[in-house]
Amino acid sequence: MSELHDDPNNNTTDESPIDVSFTENPTTEATVQTPHSKKPKKNYPVLSIVLAGVVGLGAGLGGSWFTITHMGTSNNANLTYSDTTGGSKTTAVETNTSGTGLTEAEVAAKAAPTVVEIVTEVKSTSYGIFGGTQSAEAAGSGVIIRSDGYIITNNHVIEDATSIKVTTYDGTEYAATLVGTDSKSDIAVIKVDASNLTAATIGDSSKIAVGDTAVVIGNPLGTLGGTVTDGIISATSRELVLNNESMELIQTNATINSGNSGGGMFDGNGNLIGIVNAKDSGTTSSGTVIEGIGFAIPVNKAIDVAQQLIKNGKVTDRATLGVYLQEITQATQQYSAGLYITSVISGSGAEQAGLKAYDKIVSADGKDISSYSDLTSILNKKSIGDTISLKIERNSKEMDITVTLTGALETSTGAVQSPTDLG
Repeated sequence: MSELHDDPNNNTTDESPIDVSFTENPTTEATVQTPHSKKPKKNYPVLSIVLAGVVGLGAGLGGSWFTITHMGTSNNANLTYSDTTGGSKTTAVETNTSGTGLTEAEVAAKAAPTVVEIVTEVKSTSYGIFGGTQSAEAAGSGVIIRSDGYIITNNHVIEDATSIKVTTYDGTEYAATLVGTDSKSDIAVIKVDASNLTAATIGDSSKIAVGDTAVVIGNPLGTLGGTVTDGIISATSRELVLNNESMELIQTNATINSGNSGGGMFDGNGNLIGIVNAKDSGTTSSGTVIEGIGFAIPVNKAIDVAQQLIKNGKVTDRATLGVYLQEITQATQQYSAGLYITSVISGSGAEQAGLKAYDKIVSADGKDISSYSDLTSILNKKSIGDTISLKIERNSKEMDITVTLTGALETSTGAVQSPTDLG
């Protein structure tokens, strides 16, 4: 299907998700995009979001997105969970039986030792008369989730890294190895050769509420490790499109800067409730300054992915159609704008349902589909074995097809489906 080309620039949705665009420079003016819509819907603000994590220390390499393969696996082990969780200061935890919660200072004392600084070395290729391969450093944050050295961070913090260095709260430096990474959830796990580290107490992000305390700890600017900022939970499940992936994130007004990505968001009892991954950026097209808007991946989702990465090196329970997809943003002579299937994986639910290359996905479960993120916002709510009702266009004719979703399958070459290319 040579007429189809990659074009990740159109991240529009047809329903409620906020449409955002990445900028690698926090001072860049926000790009305001008009959501594509074919029917009346509620208006949502349009934000310019930046990854909060990758700060160039050498050649200033920004946070571009690449897929990194896993480097080994390990047996799973129990994490430390709080007995009771919640973001407000009236919720008791195992270290406080009075029910009065913790002060910000007490939260910092409990949680800060679990957060680490991460510095990666990456190689970049430049072109032109002085072209060549150069090394640069980038920095972010991570959270210790197991005392035997397992650390959770963001995929975009360690992407394309040739080496990873971790500095713990007490100043000890370790060389880290990559256990596994998942670009769809923006979660990665790395490991250092250490024992008896201070691991975070895992909270329950399903129990947080708007107005609850939020404490963010990380490595802003790549040089200020252990920085603590506080605020509140502004929204518990904000649906955003980041890097063409639909995500449901916790929103906070706690200050977040580049370098915070992969760091922890903690509740009023010092329990980990989120992994920081994005922040607002710049101004709107009308000149309004955007302030106090940051985001974190809910810990329930993050830990689920992390445990699968530790056990299997990849996510194994994600429901997929079993197709490779290509988004066309502008009509051509042969194709109208929309989301197309470029190939179908053998043995998948898509193959069994009769989907074919060149099929255009018009709608899914009754919702119009015009982009990859439109489809992923629906698939993210599905489980293996669920069905999805598709309306497709084939040879200028529309037809309805119901697909039973499967997990990731191996391609004919033995490679596992790439989550960045698949539905």
